[in-house]
Amino acid sequence: MRPSNDLPLIPGAEPFSHHGSEVGVLLCHGFTGSPYSMRPWGEYLAAAGLSVEAPLLPGHGTVWRDMNLTTSDDWLAEAERALLELASRCAEVFVMGLSMGGALTLRLAQRRPDLVHGAVLVNPSLTVEDRRLPLIAPFRRAVSRIMPSTPGLACDISKDDTTEGGYDRVPTAAAATLPKLWREVQEGMSGLRAPILAYRSTQDHVVGPRSLRILARRAVNTRLMVHLLHDSYHVATLDHDAATIFDGSLAFVREHSRSGEGADR
Repeated sequence: MRPSNDLPLIPGAEPFSHHGSEVGVLLCHGFTGSPYSMRPWGEYLAAAGLSVEAPLLPGHGTVWRDMNLTTSDDWLAEAERALLELASRCAEVFVMGLSMGGALTLRLAQRRPDLVHGAVLVNPSLTVEDRRLPLIAPFRRAVSRIMPSTPGLACDISKDDTTEGGYDRVPTAAAATLPKLWREVQEGMSGLRAPILAYRSTQDHVVGPRSLRILARRAVNTRLMVHLLHDSYHVATLDHDAATIFDGSLAFVREHSRSGEGADR
């Protein structure tokens, strides 16, 4: 089964697309999130002249029950489809992701090193935080019938009156497919060649520090730069440090694009 295309979207969860220069950026949102959390970032990069795509991953942006009909393979396939579409009209492509979107970003860089010129990660989720997930993965359908969802930690944002346009429940069957994605990303770390810029919030109530430690230890064949964010929680793209991320990612693109510019300001 696949999620219904007839369900109304959460306001602001629509995909974001901008046709700009021949330097493109793919933005991947997080687990249970949507392009809502990436839109200000995408608009900033678009205003700088870049081409931008922020797809809505399958099962996201509607209701959490829809997501239980999808898996991490579906989310990766949609991200790769968007990457290929962007690459068809751009000479260079950079991939950027938040949380689980960071794992998708790295997996794309591993699978398509011919297309990905660099990656930017914000609080990437690369390993198990809930130790129950690997145990229930083989029985995810049965478990989801008994316990279809669990409470989520939505809107982990320190900025007042700010939401992220995602679900407040964690779909059990969908969550049980995350270990497969994490395992594939970890196993492919030595194959990463594109430079990586990573941001980590020092106060993150969703993803712990293990993910970036794994990245630093295993991504031995590329250049990794890590910057700490001291005034934001997990969804830092909508938090107090958002401008730091936006400015830094644009500078990263300009530094690593073949033109040395990336886009005209």
